[in-house]
Amino acid sequence: MDRMTAKTPATAHRRVLLAAPRGYCAGVDRAVIAVEQALEQYGAPIYVRHEIVHNKYVVRMLEKKGAVFVEETQEVPEGAIVIFSAHGVAPAVHEEAERGKLATIDATCPLVTKVHKEAVRFAKDDYDILLIGHEGHEEVIGTSGEAPDHITLVDGPEGVANVRVKDPERVVWLSQTTLSVDETMETVDALQQRFPKMISPPSDDICYATQNRQTAIKQVAAGSDLVIVVGSQNSSNSARMVEVALGAGAQAGYLVDNASEMDEAWLEGVTTVGLSSGASVPDVLVDGVLEWLAERGWADVEVVQPMDEHIQFSLPKELRRDLRAEAAAKLQS
Repeated sequence: MDRMTAKTPATAHRRVLLAAPRGYCAGVDRAVIAVEQALEQYGAPIYVRHEIVHNKYVVRMLEKKGAVFVEETQEVPEGAIVIFSAHGVAPAVHEEAERGKLATIDATCPLVTKVHKEAVRFAKDDYDILLIGHEGHEEVIGTSGEAPDHITLVDGPEGVANVRVKDPERVVWLSQTTLSVDETMETVDALQQRFPKMISPPSDDICYATQNRQTAIKQVAAGSDLVIVVGSQNSSNSARMVEVALGAGAQAGYLVDNASEMDEAWLEGVTTVGLSSGASVPDVLVDGVLEWLAERGWADVEVVQPMDEHIQFSLPKELRRDLRAEAAAKLQS
């Protein structure tokens, strides 16, 4: 038999299990559209405090359109427009913007805003708030800033032993929205052993998109030799997806920004590749990885979709107000 046409068991069943839902969540979609709409409505430059979402491709795309990303509010010229990223900011940042006479557009994900409001409410009732999250992450910094005197960061189960509270009977836990569900509950269980009277937030703080993507990647990983998650290294939810995939049975897992970071050596001995993407990743990057795999013999793609996802969020109120005013002016002219 011709060696070029012979089919071995490995080549005969090569396939890609493509997770769904994947990619942009409602909060990311809202934030990216907010920057694009602001550029169209007010013109460049539009300043954005921190990366609007944690994805290099998206940031570069918006920079080409006229967005200017800054690390601190003080870098924005007086009187300019600044957009706050989907991860949220502390009240002190809003105060800085007011002092700098900046026009602000708050693109904080509504689910992050929910956690902020919970922190304020529990602090007002004098609870010790144990915030489960990763130190230094923008979302954690923003939430902590809502009630700094009441919030203690717990960065995983290993940090539980060092937690100190004023009153063990008035303790509540909150969490960063982009964590692994399993990781968070492991920390919650450890905290519950130390503080039996600790209460939970009124609803789960892990966002629906994080949960959905982790559920899908678990199902994909169970049938995959190799799992690829498309996402940037500084994307917490993307990094967690790789960890979840490995925990669910994948023999290997990698986080890549795009197809250029794929390595053919990863495919050695692999029959089934699982593929998904973090909540801040546009589909074009996943399509690039699918093309890369197809060129190497993994052209058979099977979608694995354990649930549907139809949530949408409205644009930030500042943009909605000005868009309505513009539409009204056009009607009157």
